[in-house]
Amino acid sequence: SGGPRGAVLTRRGITLRVLLRDGLLEPGRGVLSIYYLGKKFVGDLGADGTITWQETGQVFNSPSAWATHCKRLVNPAKKSGCGWASVRYKGQKLDQYKAAWLRKHQPNAPPAEEVALCCLQSLVSEGEEEEMAEEEEEEVAREGRVPAPEPAAAKKTEERNKKQQVKSLVEPVGTDHIPLGKRLESKPRVPVRYCTLGTRDSARNPQTLVEVTSFTAINKFQPFNVAISSNVLLLLDFHSHLTRSEVVGYLGGRWDTNTQLLTVLRAFPCRTRLGDAEAAGAVEEPYYHGNPGVESKIAPFWVMPPPEQRPNDYGIPMEVEVAYIQDGFLTNDVLQEMTLLVEFYKGAPDLVKFQELWSPDQTYLDKLKGSLASRTPKDQSFTHILEQIYSLLRLSS
Repeated sequence: SGGPRGAVLTRRGITLRVLLRDGLLEPGRGVLSIYYLGKKFVGDLGADGTITWQETGQVFNSPSAWATHCKRLVNPAKKSGCGWASVRYKGQKLDQYKAAWLRKHQPNAPPAEEVALCCLQSLVSEGEEEEMAEEEEEEVAREGRVPAPEPAAAKKTEERNKKQQVKSLVEPVGTDHIPLGKRLESKPRVPVRYCTLGTRDSARNPQTLVEVTSFTAINKFQPFNVAISSNVLLLLDFHSHLTRSEVVGYLGGRWDTNTQLLTVLRAFPCRTRLGDAEAAGAVEEPYYHGNPGVESKIAPFWVMPPPEQRPNDYGIPMEVEVAYIQDGFLTNDVLQEMTLLVEFYKGAPDLVKFQELWSPDQTYLDKLKGSLASRTPKDQSFTHILEQIYSLLRLSS
């Protein structure tokens, strides 16, 4: 790329240094950016053609190196970053500047439309088609534009098939003709191993349970760290004990890009009914009989995206190791949420009857207290409030 101007360069030979030398780009702070799956990365362009990521100060020698690094932080399965199509200089994709250089310095180069087509074909061959769609969607969201509807006749058969596959994962075939409460299989649902799934199949039952896999089993490291507070665990454990139906909620906290640490600090249980009682078992069986102890087993997992070269594979459910933070005291928001949950489930047909026996010598209330014991702060000042909540449970059931 540092050769004489008369030399013929391929698209691959055109570097940031060439574009800087010939005046198409200028060095500056914050002039480079990447948008990927809801995340934005900002970089400085150096006079020597290097890129400095503002978040950490790391220096990269090419757009592809920076894009690959950033995208792997969001999606560890990413193998390439398609830098020239992903990195923007003052809002415009770098490959447009590359095409402008070709038009100016190599008049015999293919016209812009052909160059764009070649670039598109190259991207598709590298498995970047989905990525381009994601980035275009990001651009639309930022600029507030509404994409023009695609003519129905122009839709490809492959696209229709892909959408049908996605739809079939969400709902069983012929759902509209199955009576409510009869949609799920009555036979026991045994988890299957991920290696038996193969590629996405519309005939597969979307309620199929899949065993989680450890990172060590596939010779990988967990790409991020997770820490969760004991108050959060206490609240979601309490919620799970109240009803024989499924429960859901949200978790909130902080994400530290530098340390790749996700800290979960708050739990927001949803006080809502999710459907018929028969469907509850499909999500998770309340009071799982495979656990003989009183303490609940909480198993966080993360679905790792499939490899780029096999986009039609299922995601891999990965077991996530978590560090637990012991809180010094129960916060008022936790106690308030517990009280609101008791009020919500009071008198409900699926409320657990806490005075009944869970085991030969323990009631369901004993079981609940035992499970929450390890998650309760050592500070005893809130003990009387917890006892009031337990009394409400006895009265409610």
